Amino acid sequence: MDSFAGKLAVVTGGGSGMGRELVRQLAAQGCSVATCDVHGEAIEQTAALAREGAPPGVLVTSHDCDVAYEWQVQRFRDELLEAHASDHVDVVFNNAGIGGGSSFVTDPRESWERTFAVDFFGVYHCARVFLPLLIASGDGVLVNTSSVNGFWATLGPGMPNHAYCTAKFAVKGFTEGLIEDLRINAPQVRVAVVMPGHVGTDIVLNSMAANDMLPESGDMTERQLEARDRLIGVGMLPEGASADDLRRVLIQMGTDFRDKAPLSAADAATIILDGVRSGAWRILVGQDAVLLDENVRAHPEDAYNYPALFAGLMPQAAGGGRDPASLFSGTERRWWR
Repeated sequence: MDSFAGKLAVVTGGGSGMGRELVRQLAAQGCSVATCDVHGEAIEQTAALAREGAPPGVLVTSHDCDVAYEWQVQRFRDELLEAHASDHVDVVFNNAGIGGGSSFVTDPRESWERTFAVDFFGVYHCARVFLPLLIASGDGVLVNTSSVNGFWATLGPGMPNHAYCTAKFAVKGFTEGLIEDLRINAPQVRVAVVMPGHVGTDIVLNSMAANDMLPESGDMTERQLEARDRLIGVGMLPEGASADDLRRVLIQMGTDFRDKAPLSAADAATIILDGVRSGAWRILVGQDAVLLDENVRAHPEDAYNYPALFAGLMPQAAGGGRDPASLFSGTERRWWR
């Protein structure tokens, strides 16, 4: 796929972050796009922004869809085919994702399973629903977003991220398994897996909202009280902090995760699109992803031996003037549950 011009792309999770930037950049390059999200107002904003920068003849449509439910993905497919008057799609970006269920031991089962449903079954459902349309294109590409947490199952010392990591490992394996499957049974389609590191998106804020972590004024839920107590324990909130105090600190964490990231969502989307055009099946996004990938593959036994892992990263990180631990730490990640 040398160019996206004249193609029809599907982008899930297009309401913000990398999804929004993928939609905008695809449209600017002459590609019509159908994008979906659970946040109706946000996805409409994305479509409007994309239309502003698109050349004549490019159609961008927005759709409400929770990819955790196959029937909603099927409805999304039917809507976009009618809106774009098409019988096929050329490229599908399975980008939608949330965080939650950080601990298999202590977090609610519902939180764990909701995260896995979006982050893995969202990819699975879209692959099931859209594969026949990619085959019909004659030159289709399925692009599945995993993560550095698809090959490194933690956020660092003291920071489990179990449901998200499990789902992203599954996405990576599902995608790699499709390489030979498609080569033999559907050679009209190729597949790529995207593995971003820390990219400046709203995923932390969106995940907090999705997991009922942001309290309103007044009484707090049990989960919100647990989050408040953890933040008090590390000195980020005073004793007796109110719901307003908790909300303010959590929003600041999510904002810092987005605004202080080493790579912007726009730059990440450019890397992904360049990778798809080049024919790559494995697309690492960000220097932290590159360094982690190199070291985990070279020394798998040290992946969770943090002093050894950080020591292995020291020469590369030092070359960029960074403390290697800074690649993985961050209070905003510690409380992303």
